[in-house]
Amino acid sequence: MYEPIRTPSVHTPADTAGFPHRSREEELDIQLAGHLAALLSVTDELGLDAAAERIAEQVSRLRGAPPARHAGLIDAPADALHRRAHALAGRVLVVAASRADTAVAILAAERMDAHAAALADAAAQHLVPTV
Repeated sequence: MYEPIRTPSVHTPADTAGFPHRSREEELDIQLAGHLAALLSVTDELGLDAAAERIAEQVSRLRGAPPARHAGLIDAPADALHRRAHALAGRVLVVAASRADTAVAILAAERMDAHAAALADAAAQHLVPTV
């Protein structure tokens, strides 16, 4: 009276579905490389060449190939770029810590300190009246 179901159920476990799976470490590598690449683009925008090269080395190590470097500038204010870079470095630090990548974690912490200092300097300059 009833015809048997011939297609797999939507409730079939993913392990039997035939999809390639990545390990947690591979997923963290991909996420870390993405955050580093975003930080690299903002660092390039700020013109911080030495820092950009250090970041590019880590992206190359994680991806196995050198990162694409973006030459187009968005002409955002330096304060906004430093805030963005500080936030991105924070994300890098979180992922690097969960991945136990000490070299990247140290680099991210250094970048956070540098961008926080740049923001503090910019705020101090705005408070000092110019004559």
